[in-house]
Amino acid sequence: SSSLESTMMNYPRSALINDELIWQSLNRTFCSFKSKVQKHTFCRHEMNVTGLCNKSACPLANSRYATIREEDGKCYLYVKAKERAHTPATLWEKILLPRNYAQAFELVSSRLEHFPKFLQHRTKQRLTRIHQYLIRMRTLALQTRPTLVAATTKADKREARREKKALVAAKLNQSIQHELLARLKQGTYGDIYNFPALQYNAALDDAQTEAVADQDAEEEDDELVARFVEDAELDDDDDDD
Repeated sequence: SSSLESTMMNYPRSALINDELIWQSLNRTFCSFKSKVQKHTFCRHEMNVTGLCNKSACPLANSRYATIREEDGKCYLYVKAKERAHTPATLWEKILLPRNYAQAFELVSSRLEHFPKFLQHRTKQRLTRIHQYLIRMRTLALQTRPTLVAATTKADKREARREKKALVAAKLNQSIQHELLARLKQGTYGDIYNFPALQYNAALDDAQTEAVADQDAEEEDDELVARFVEDAELDDDDDDD
């Protein structure tokens, strides 16, 4: 192993990093990010600039690579260079892009000036698309939208059944009260027996209320009759004079 390491150290950097060999190995053998759907092959790597599995867009088989990512509403430019291949922790350089689209576009153009034309074009397309959906997100956040509430169908049906039962019970109580009141007026029972307490008390209250109302009506009628008689007598006295 020591002889192998010494041999690799004597090789130049360009010989150790061969993009074509890496792509052949990934394309012909297994790749955990490859996903085949019908006629197309997609890449699930988070740094892939297009989402397609091909040599130009593969972030593993290109020693020089760049992409745009959105995190918490901010756009970042990720740049990969072969000079940092020996330190995987710092392999990707993360650059915060300005919120202004024109300034961000200019910064991407300056940083990717010497990159392949394909990467420059795809990265700018990705930046444009991300800015478009960020604008839509901000617009939707400012709009008032209705709040969706789950419909409790079972609870509504249960409450409807309870209301029906309560309505039937209320009608039954009212019918019992009217029947007791009618029988009490007719004197059917004579003396008071053991009636249901609630219905009996309610019937008595209704009877007292009706009696008071009849008495008030009779008094008003008497007052009207007395006033009419007095007015008639006054009219007769005036005629005599």
